[in-house]
Amino acid sequence: MAINWDGGQRITIKGGDTASCGTLTTGQLYCVFFYNSNNTDISATVQVLTDNSQQPVAVSVPGTTSGQGLASLVLLKGSESRQVSVSLSSDQNQAQVDTWIGSVSMPTNTQDIKNDELPLDGKPHQFNQAFRYYAVPPSTWCQLQIVAQKTQFISVQFLSQQTTIYICNPTPNPTVNITPIGSVTENKDYTVVTPKPGTPQQLITKSIIGNGTQWVWMNADSKQNSEKATISLQSLNSMLEF
Repeated sequence: MAINWDGGQRITIKGGDTASCGTLTTGQLYCVFFYNSNNTDISATVQVLTDNSQQPVAVSVPGTTSGQGLASLVLLKGSESRQVSVSLSSDQNQAQVDTWIGSVSMPTNTQDIKNDELPLDGKPHQFNQAFRYYAVPPSTWCQLQIVAQKTQFISVQFLSQQTTIYICNPTPNPTVNITPIGSVTENKDYTVVTPKPGTPQQLITKSIIGNGTQWVWMNADSKQNSEKATISLQSLNSMLEF
């Protein structure tokens, strides 16, 4: 079945389905989120196509037990392709994968995604599955904090052409399910942040500086792995006010 995916919305694809988005724009880095939702230990292989001149990229989406599996992420540039298609072959008749597209502007269709502004109040806010937070921090230093109890909890931060992937309680090979496409390069277009050795592994604290543009944070994990996960953002200048 062919699916119109121009809104980047959260959808479910099954064996024989192809979802296509033709609305990617130059100047943005995109992340395609995949989560195996068939509730079995059988992994699914998704074919990701960005350009007819390039071969499709096969992406493995780990199987799940009771919806507790890990997500897979694909990173691509809108400057290299205006479109992306994702497919499950018809022989994968048991497969079922939830997927959506994230960036500073995507998805434009936020049906089935909770899309809220993240206040700069320093208070922890729920960071559940398929949550998307956005904010326009002032041109001052702010402190971002992400807390999660479960292993390999992944969230993604977008800022135009730069992406940061935060992983709490990382596994020994935390980047195994991150697939860059085209010229997307780690430590240039995206960075992976894990807790520093010797610090609480369930906590990531990061100082960021606002620049008057929109920032976006998206949860890339399962419902069960997101239990008690929180995100907070605080303007550090407010600490100096009396």
